Order: sequence, then structure tokens, then C-alpha cells
Amino acid sequence: MPLALLALAIGAFGIGTTEFVIMGLLPEVAADFQVSIPAAGFLVTGYALGVVLGAPLMTVLGTRVTRKRMLMILMGLFVIGNVVSATAPVFGVMLAGRVIASLAHGAFFGIGAVVAADLVAPHKKAGAIAMMFTGLTVANVVGVPLGTYIGQTAGWRTTFFLVAALGVIGLLGVAKLVPEQPRAEGVRLRHELAAFRNVQVLLAMAMTVLGFGGVFAAITYITPMMTETAGYSASSVTWLLVLFGLGMVGGNLLGGKFADRHLMPLLYVSLGALAVVLSLFTLTAHNKIAAAVTIVLIGGLGFATVPPLQKRVLDQAAGAPTLASAVNIGAFNLGNALSAWLGGIVIAAGLGYTAPNWVGAVLAASALVLAVVSSRLERRTATRSRPVAAHLPEPAAATAARR
Repeated sequence: MPLALLALAIGAFGIGTTEFVIMGLLPEVAADFQVSIPAAGFLVTGYALGVVLGAPLMTVLGTRVTRKRMLMILMGLFVIGNVVSATAPVFGVMLAGRVIASLAHGAFFGIGAVVAADLVAPHKKAGAIAMMFTGLTVANVVGVPLGTYIGQTAGWRTTFFLVAALGVIGLLGVAKLVPEQPRAEGVRLRHELAAFRNVQVLLAMAMTVLGFGGVFAAITYITPMMTETAGYSASSVTWLLVLFGLGMVGGNLLGGKFADRHLMPLLYVSLGALAVVLSLFTLTAHNKIAAAVTIVLIGGLGFATVPPLQKRVLDQAAGAPTLASAVNIGAFNLGNALSAWLGGIVIAAGLGYTAPNWVGAVLAASALVLAVVSSRLERRTATRSRPVAAHLPEPAAATAARR
């Protein structure tokens, strides 16, 4: 794998840390700003919606510069957003800082996925994409638990200052390691938008929204769920997030390994198993050991879907992949926003901190249904597009065969 993938992974590490660390710090942030836990959950929803809006916007703006320069601009925006969050005097400013940082997220991963795929041979594209996303998953093993611990001991503002510093390191890594590439000529917004007329692209994005939304329905409220239901102490959440991150790393690497050869079967297995595990989490959340094992499985099964879904969008949007790739990253975060919002609703309704797990199970099961529909449509299209030579009269068929 090219060394440039390391630079992309460094940027992904910083972005992954700021995206997920808020889960472990929701009680501290809520207490500081004197808001409820469901209200603090808007820091997750707002970030996710910022990714959804920022992914296409920043990608379109990025067509005017080289991909390397755009990646550097995005990392700079990420740094600014985290500094705003760290210095926020009121909750609204904190939310604004989260949104500013989120504007870089979708375009960075979307453009970065295209760059990563272009750096390797066609049969290694999913592996290259997974390598970049390894930075995101490793963030949940190192960055998020460490950030949670620091936030609980030294204050959550310190965590966001450190995340901003990670962004500076990511910016320097992109500047140093990513090769300079000429700006793509002849790229037109109309050409990029044409990819969204492909029903398979839309189905893949819908699977992304629902499948990954299932993960966030549970993980967004992992801290109150584990402390109030499972009986863990607040300090133990750090290690539970490490377990979640380890699951993410393993699932991401396995997804990257098998997506190039068995993409749809991998989606069937991972989405189906994710729906089952999330359903069981409503029960296992009441036992410390069972809850810990379930958290690992959610991370692994959830991130096993990331490389195949991203690769499927790139494959189906061949010829105009940049905007579609970025929008699909936005789709991941649209799922995050949807599930965090729905999870907050069921908690506020008095159904308990385990209720979001049922929301996640329904979302994951819905994604599995769409995967089956997508596969059947693809087979039906392939059947209709078979060569018509077999239906021609014998002499014509023979002539066509010779040609």
C-alpha cells in the first residue's frame, strides 16, 4: 500500500476522534451547560447533519482546486471547528463549533476514498479504502478512550483542544505525504449529479443510512446505558469505548479484505447479524460481561459494512465518483443523526436507556431488506442485458458469434 494512505489515515484519526469522543463526554458537557442528556445528544445530531450538508457542498467547491489542496483546506476547517468547540461559552456556540468541524468530514473521506482507490490496482480498491478508514477505527481504540479519560479528569474542553492539535498533525501529514495531482479537467457538476440517477447508487446510500444508523442508535447513548443499566462506573466507559474501537478495527479490516471478492454476501451477513446483536443488546445491557461482548460485536459488524458500501457506490458511480463518494459519507452521518434523534425520542418517552437498541435493530434489518432488493434488481438487469444472439435465427447467431 502506498505511503500516502498513511497521511489519509492520520487525517481520518483526527476526524474519528472528534466524531466519537462526544459519546463518552455527553454527561460532562450536559452538566457544564446545564442541559439534559437528550438535549446534549444534539451535539451528535448536529455534527452528523453538518456532514450530510457539508459533504456535497465542500466536494463541489473542491473541484476548483487539486485534491491534495482541498484535503489540506478541509483539515484546516476541522481545526477551526474544534477550537470553537473548546472555547464555547454557551451550548449554542459549542454546537456551532461541532457543525464547523463536521463540514470537513464528508468531503475529506469522500475525496480521500477516491484518492486511495486511485493509488492502487483495481482489485485492491476496497483494501485501500479500508486502510484509510483504519485511521477512523484506530481513533476509537486510542483517541476516543484517551479523549474521554482526559475529558473526565481534566475537563472536556482540554479534549477538544487536543483534537484540534490532531487536526494540525493531519494537515501536515497530507501536505508531506499525499502526492500532488493535477486538478481534474472537464469535471462538471451535471456529470457528477448524473450518478444519482442510478438506482443502485441510491440503494447503496440508503443501506448506508439505515445500516450505520443502527450502530449509532446504541452507541450515542452508551455512557448512560452502561452506567445506569449495566452498573459500570463512569470511568469504565473509557475501556468500553476501547472495546468498541477494537471491534471497529477488526470489522473494517475484514470488510476491506472480503469486499473485493464477496461484496453482497458480506453485506447480507454483517447487516443481518447486526440486527440480531442490537436486539439482544436490550437484554445483555443488564450484565457487565455480556454488555462488553455485545459492544465489541456492534463495532465489528457495523464497520464491516463500511468498505463494501463505499466500494459499491464507487463502482456504481464509475466515471463520476467524487461527489457520490462524498455524499455516501454524508449518508453514514445522516444515519447517525437519524438514529441519535430517534434514540433521544424513545429515552425522553420514558422507555429507558436500552430502548435505542430496538431502534438500531429495526434500522439494520431495514438495510438488509434493501440489500436483498438491490441484489435482485441487479440480477434482473443483468438478465435483461444478456446478448440477444441466442434469440436470433441460426445463421445470424453464428455470424454474431464469429464476430
